[in-house]
Amino acid sequence: MTKRTSDSADTSFEHALVLETARVTEGAALAASRFMGLGDKNAVDGAGTEAMRSLLNSLDIRGTVVIGEGEMDEAPMLYIGEKVGNGQYEVDIAVDPVEGTNVTAKGLPNGLAVIALSEKGGLMHAPDCYMEKLIVPPPAAGRVNLDWPVEANLSVIAQSLERDVEDLMITILDRERHADLIQRVRATGARVKLIGDGDVVAGLAVGVRGTGVHALMGSGGAPEGVLSAAACKCLGAEIQGRFIAEDDAMRERFAEMGVNEHRIYSTDDLAPGKQIVFSATGITYGELLNGVRRFAGGARTHTLVMGHASRVVRFIDTVHLEEDNARVTIRV
Repeated sequence: MTKRTSDSADTSFEHALVLETARVTEGAALAASRFMGLGDKNAVDGAGTEAMRSLLNSLDIRGTVVIGEGEMDEAPMLYIGEKVGNGQYEVDIAVDPVEGTNVTAKGLPNGLAVIALSEKGGLMHAPDCYMEKLIVPPPAAGRVNLDWPVEANLSVIAQSLERDVEDLMITILDRERHADLIQRVRATGARVKLIGDGDVVAGLAVGVRGTGVHALMGSGGAPEGVLSAAACKCLGAEIQGRFIAEDDAMRERFAEMGVNEHRIYSTDDLAPGKQIVFSATGITYGELLNGVRRFAGGARTHTLVMGHASRVVRFIDTVHLEEDNARVTIRV
């Protein structure tokens, strides 16, 4: 039996799991989509989570959830520290079975199922708090700074993309805390795209040219920041983040986890892994991914799956014949 070298082990990890990981998010999206538009966010989340857990347990992995739905006593499904799988590849896992439970329950755009896998220690175990974020596309990576004024970063992003500031579209979560940020961005002439939920898909869109958005700014969930970092690393985009301590209890939590609230965390800080697989499947329609489209006896899904070491980015359009007698005429 030939012993694998370290390099071949790096690539075999991703080659073995990249398409299987896509199957995991497809399954979660299909399950959650059955409750899309019915107004019950708990049903949406429960269906997506149970499907994701079942599929993770079928993979050739020995996985530990490091970004999940809370601690074990707070979230009975895919909780932080949960072990999944019974195979050969030892991995850390970040999950959001349904990013945008509210938008999915309401049938609004950009609900999706998301997961990232890495070798052990390859994804930061981030506290469940807010994080100040700046995500920029590949041409601007390494050229911005979260400490700089908004206006300075917008100028650098515009220069990197060889366009005027007035041509930029910046995604920001529609929250009262962002009122000043929104005003300052608009004062430069740049436009603002306000979103209700889902800053992982918003960060993904920044890293893919042609989506019409050029940066993400403002604060959102720190666990979503780790998922965004995994995606950015695969796409060559950049995230900079700073954890926000809202009270002394959170500062104590930071101290326990070794988190510095004054430090700017880079893409490599949040996702230091050399091997990373990232997959996202649309549940509801969005600018980057189509949602689940159901037909008699089956459904169609749209997935983005990537490997960092293997340097592959795939958009996968899949038709699922869920019933034995399902028949469909395939069309583009």
